[in-house]
Amino acid sequence: MPPRAKKSAVPAAPSTMKELKDTLWKAADKLRGSMDASQYKNVVLGLVFLKYVSDAFTERREQIQAELEREGLDEEQVAQLIDDVDEYTGSGVFWIPAEARWTFLAENAKGRGDKSIGQLIDHAMQAIMDENPSLKATLPKIFNQESVDQRRLGELLDLLNTARFSGQGASKARDLLGEVYEYFLEKFAKAEGKRGGEFYTPASVVRVLVEVLEPTSGRVYDPCCGSGGMFVQTEKFLEAHDRDRTAIAVYGQELNERTWRMAKMNLAIHGLNANLGSVWGDTFARDLHPQLTGHDGADYILANPPFNIKDWARSEKDARWRFGVPPAGNANYAWIQHVLSKLKPGGSAGVVMANGSMTTNSGGEGAIRAQIVEADLVSCMVALPTQLFRSTGIPVCLWFFAKGKTAGKRGSIDRSGQVLFIDARSLGYMVDRAERAFTDEDIAKIANAYHAWRGTESAHEAGLEYADEPGFCYSATIAEIKSADYVLTSGRYVGSAESEDEGGPIEERLELLTKELFVQLDESERLAATVRVEMGRIHA
Repeated sequence: MPPRAKKSAVPAAPSTMKELKDTLWKAADKLRGSMDASQYKNVVLGLVFLKYVSDAFTERREQIQAELEREGLDEEQVAQLIDDVDEYTGSGVFWIPAEARWTFLAENAKGRGDKSIGQLIDHAMQAIMDENPSLKATLPKIFNQESVDQRRLGELLDLLNTARFSGQGASKARDLLGEVYEYFLEKFAKAEGKRGGEFYTPASVVRVLVEVLEPTSGRVYDPCCGSGGMFVQTEKFLEAHDRDRTAIAVYGQELNERTWRMAKMNLAIHGLNANLGSVWGDTFARDLHPQLTGHDGADYILANPPFNIKDWARSEKDARWRFGVPPAGNANYAWIQHVLSKLKPGGSAGVVMANGSMTTNSGGEGAIRAQIVEADLVSCMVALPTQLFRSTGIPVCLWFFAKGKTAGKRGSIDRSGQVLFIDARSLGYMVDRAERAFTDEDIAKIANAYHAWRGTESAHEAGLEYADEPGFCYSATIAEIKSADYVLTSGRYVGSAESEDEGGPIEERLELLTKELFVQLDESERLAATVRVEMGRIHA
């Protein structure tokens, strides 16, 4: 067994999860110094990952030792058998070499001989990757760079050492560390502003997608997976509903190298075996999961693609463009058609999109939207309130797709030829001046409306029956959508909420009208910019 870490002078770990997260964040924040945000983020998240894999290894090691001793083996026999790598990897635990174990690093938090703690951690990261092929090229080796304050790095190591994540079972340790990792992801996303949105989707939005789709088994896919939040929330959904978390197979792809590494670590901490491809890569230029198609496609797809990409790998002959070639200046409908190409018959998907995707007619997008609607692939449209995304002021919506809306395919009510529109713009609360979030009740209101409309098993269990609700939800026919020129903005269909007092509280009415005006002004500015570009091309 590796030597125990020496006692640290750092105070005992905080008693509550909130105190623990806040304390760790303050400690980690000391490291920033001259580091840029992305490097700082990788240093801290890398340490959290190292702590988790080492804790899980130590816990498994203690289990093996107890099992061998129960079988009557003496100390020498136990020592010979306890290092059987298969006993660890077979239980979903990474094999951690002695020099990479947390006890060794914590004991040498101030360095060892002529090696700094940063050098020791870099070596530990490489040793773990060498012993675990699934982590190849994943872990950061940036701890010995000049910009990393070695003294403070050692202090953070000490603090993590006092924060006990084990002792309550491996699953509990995983949950606690996973929560800390997610907390750090959110804090880093807020700190990085717009760039933070590249790897982090607000939990409120992810939960709406997951609660509506109810992914319980099969293949779950995200073509632009960021740090893996969609998969983590799916795992939480399964756990909350007492479902087997191994019943899903996770597939993802991510363009950014650092974000891909982050996702691999995040999913490992949550105990999710995910296929994120052997490398990072552009989903349009090189699909890393070509096997996900047709009857072998994904059962569920959850995605938050980057909005309105103008420079993307476009090929007019791409087989994914079944409903029309997306314009070179905007990849929104390329993402939508990629998702549809990956969905198996009977599968369903939820995608976050900029509001402009519901109305645009530029570059042939209106014709593509019309064909997708006529193919009866759109199941639900949800208008979201502003400020859910700290990283962007662009108003967003949710598109839900279903390959089959007949009774028996994810619901007992035949909704062929219909689309559910939900206007959730009045929901949510302000977390601070810059960001809004949904309450549990808000998320349930949206999900319940969809489940009642489809007649899902969960709706039957809860006794839910669907009815149009003015101002909130409306079930429209494709004929109605066609008569509206295939515009998919929810407000056009749900109408205004009924009120006994038409005068109503003037402050509330004014606030809602102001929000709607800002949404329309944003859309107007976007369209005006598009017109200027097109006019410039004409006169060029």
